[in-house]
Amino acid sequence: MAGPSAVRVVWIYPDLLSTYGDQGNALIMAYRARLRGHTVERVDVRSDQPIPAQADVYLIGGGEDRPQRLAAERLRKDDGLARGLEAGAAALAVCAGFQLFGHSFYDDEQGTLPGLGLLDVTSKRGTVRCVGEVVGDVDESLNVGGRPLPRMTGFENHMGTTEVGPAARPLSRVSAGNGNGAGSGADGAHQGRIVGTYLHGPVLARNPALADLILGWVDGDPKATPTDDTWPNRLRAERLA
Repeated sequence: MAGPSAVRVVWIYPDLLSTYGDQGNALIMAYRARLRGHTVERVDVRSDQPIPAQADVYLIGGGEDRPQRLAAERLRKDDGLARGLEAGAAALAVCAGFQLFGHSFYDDEQGTLPGLGLLDVTSKRGTVRCVGEVVGDVDESLNVGGRPLPRMTGFENHMGTTEVGPAARPLSRVSAGNGNGAGSGADGAHQGRIVGTYLHGPVLARNPALADLILGWVDGDPKATPTDDTWPNRLRAERLA
């Protein structure tokens, strides 16, 4: 799509994957899309419903091992997401959702399980639980209006470690916290119009420029969303401090 028109935001499996306020990502994406002059259609797709192949942005959040396993089983049988991405949609995948988008992930009961192969990343079981605040400098190849994205902040709580393959790039270089795993030095990954991260918070509330980046892919306008970001910037300053 291009220019002011409807933006369709699909939130995948809120009944399984929505920890630490990840619903906020859908709220922020819709809010900033409206500020850009778009009408917004938000579609919440439960795990017993098919995923529409017609969307502009797909969002998926985090969850525990069993919900993640169930989500993987259903997503592997439903090609709606893959068809939507092939048609040019963008996606934001958080924590368990980030792992699901990769080639494989680890489940405590069943061991290594196949992911969706949408991102060139591989996730395994770590030896240290990563919990707490994260700060990362965003990959310089990502920018809004010609300006690099500001530092990302968020909250992590996971046991997984994720390796980024050559077809993808780390989303950010971590200066505090763990991100993709203890010692990895990075958080998340991006490839094409897909962004993955371990950061909750929710991540778009704490980093609205990331929402602007994704919306720029959707509507073809790379400029920042025209809004007063006083309150988001106060939250960012508080977290960074």
